[in-house]
Amino acid sequence: MYDDRYLYVFVRAFDPHPDSVRAFLSRRDTWTTSDRIWVMIDSYHDRRTGYEFGVNAAGVKFDMAIDKDGDEDSSWDGVWDVVTKIDDKGWAAEYRIPLSQLRFPKSSDHTFGFAIWRDIARTNVRVSWPLWRRTRPGMVSQFGELSGIGTLATPRRLEVTPYTVGKNLTDVRANGTVGRSTSATAGADLKYGLTSNLTVDATINPDFGQVEADPSELNLTAFETFFQERRPFFLEGAGIFRYDLDCNDDKCSGLFYSRRLGRSPQLAGVYGGSGTKQSTNIIAATKLTGRLANGLSIGVMDAATERVTGPANQTVEPQTNYFVGRLKQEWNKGNSGVGLMLTATNRALDNWSRDYLRSASYALGVDARHRFGGNNYEVSGYLAASDVEGSRAAITGTQLASTHYYQRPDGGLGLDTTRTSLGGYTVQAGINKVGGGVTRFWTGFKRTSAGFEINDLGFLSRADQQSYNNWVGLQYNTPSSWYRRAFVNFNQWTQWNTGGLLTGIGGNINAHAQFTNQWWGHVGYNLNGVGTTYDDRSARGGPAVRALFNRSFWAGVESDRRWRVSSGAFVNAMFKNVAGSWNYGVDQNTRIRVSSRLEANLGASFRRAVNANQWNGNFTTAGTTHYTFAQLDQTLTSLTTRLDFTATPTLSLQLYASPFITSGRYSNWRELANPRADEYRDRYTAYTAQGDPGGFNFKQFRSNTVVRWEYRPGSTLFLVWAQGRTEDGVDRGTFDVSRDANNLFRVRPDNTFLIKSSYWLNW
Repeated sequence: MYDDRYLYVFVRAFDPHPDSVRAFLSRRDTWTTSDRIWVMIDSYHDRRTGYEFGVNAAGVKFDMAIDKDGDEDSSWDGVWDVVTKIDDKGWAAEYRIPLSQLRFPKSSDHTFGFAIWRDIARTNVRVSWPLWRRTRPGMVSQFGELSGIGTLATPRRLEVTPYTVGKNLTDVRANGTVGRSTSATAGADLKYGLTSNLTVDATINPDFGQVEADPSELNLTAFETFFQERRPFFLEGAGIFRYDLDCNDDKCSGLFYSRRLGRSPQLAGVYGGSGTKQSTNIIAATKLTGRLANGLSIGVMDAATERVTGPANQTVEPQTNYFVGRLKQEWNKGNSGVGLMLTATNRALDNWSRDYLRSASYALGVDARHRFGGNNYEVSGYLAASDVEGSRAAITGTQLASTHYYQRPDGGLGLDTTRTSLGGYTVQAGINKVGGGVTRFWTGFKRTSAGFEINDLGFLSRADQQSYNNWVGLQYNTPSSWYRRAFVNFNQWTQWNTGGLLTGIGGNINAHAQFTNQWWGHVGYNLNGVGTTYDDRSARGGPAVRALFNRSFWAGVESDRRWRVSSGAFVNAMFKNVAGSWNYGVDQNTRIRVSSRLEANLGASFRRAVNANQWNGNFTTAGTTHYTFAQLDQTLTSLTTRLDFTATPTLSLQLYASPFITSGRYSNWRELANPRADEYRDRYTAYTAQGDPGGFNFKQFRSNTVVRWEYRPGSTLFLVWAQGRTEDGVDRGTFDVSRDANNLFRVRPDNTFLIKSSYWLNW
């Protein structure tokens, strides 16, 4: 049913054994082995986007936004109501979904895509209407239809999410003393619906909406670490701003990387000191997102960050403005589409920052896709170009950075210290089998020029690369006598730099199966450095080094998650290569369901590694550069613990703690002699000019305590005070008024005065 404000859905889940319905309390969007019901709505009816409203039998909500016919964004938290009850027939769920949470075109007649899923936990079975076929691509495109919906009012939506955070930071200084600092701050996210399909979001100081610390790490590579976004303002609606360039294990990066906004000050290592801020405040940010009736998706975002200074008022991060614009036009029932994306970064530089940072950065990209062959095949591609501007010193620094390494003596790129701008491009084309039968595949070619640079607002590990990649997957979704479902994947890649130097040939095979006892098994085997290939990044701007052939494997097992105590363990190892490098690691996670309200998770990781060719510095003496390496013997141990207590579906407590310890010792310090020699022993010679190569001992402890309470005032009674006159003009003074059964606001008790307008604030 529906009215002017809500869509109502009632689901009866019949069960012959209602005492076996599993209902565990948890935080919102936290997965437990409970019975669940999902109501899915494609309100645009574009067969590409939608919303999922899930609830378990204990009343815990799960909600997600859907993009690209199946990409689920669990960060979306809608404002909606649901009540559940277990009874002698099974259990039931009653939904009240505000139309303000949906997006739909203005029309006198609406048809929504619609689906219902039911998960039965004790048997791990999903029941759906309509039937969801795993052999077909996509999810939203398989929805049924909910028709007969007439004209819907355009709801005016205003949501405000305020927050405040206190921080206590303990810092062990280089001299061994311990410093502590405390701070408190506040911020807010705001959302306003301009129309039924266009929404404006704004945020003030959003950095402090982050509810869990990033994982600890010690990065010994030349490349930046990619961290996942956690701030609600940037997570919600993130799908429309995606323009992926690189994807690995379902982690994708591209033209827009929201962690650039509010980043750690970039010049803290140059001018910073004790007391320098660890993050940059976002003064304000706003974005407009939506989808028009003709299938055009719109995303526009603009944000400004503050100037951050060091102890002597030097600039460690200049005031910066960031802009992102995204358009996507779809047709052919969502099976074809073309997109456009523009990003821009502009900094207010000064004497302290001008020689280190780029003043401006721009990127423009076009992408397209088309499905054919019964929607089982898809061709896709993109073309993006970039341009960065700055002082000679800043652009020289860009060329020297690990993304580019223009200074490589055998790279043929030519370092130009007089440049004040740098431009480049990236292009990819491929074909993908996305449905039909058991077999899936992808094959594609990609080329990125040496000058392509997007790291002011995007994320790119390296330019100057071209590759040809192939993947074939076998998906067995029909249960057999020993498995419920199984997957086998074959991967192969070949890489060159743009000068034609072969930088990598490798392959991988991995298999995954869920057995009839609900356990999972995983195994994989990898080959890298096959044939004669070269590593043009290991010497950090030096010459390319003949790569080593490596073999590795990994395997894991996960027990039945329906058990009160369930666990999983993974092992991985690289076999010793010709240089003497090897490693192995063990990861373990155990989940303990103490009661229906309390759950504990304990994860542990251990690593042992010997890297015979760890870079250990480049040194120039008497006009000669020495590219040095050493053998690194490293041990790493980390623990991750979480304790979740849920009092009600809207009130929970989470304790998180993660100690991290790693130590390493360098030995056998050498420098490059003949880096492309056929024999490994001929590529290096001893390096003794600097003495002891050293080592490290790094420790870190991160923790969070989060109390989460969701509250929205009830809407059955709305009391105000009003000063007004009746229609005959008689002054009636001040009245206590309330809303009657017809949602009209009238004076009590005689109902002679009607309030003609009111303002609503939805929490």
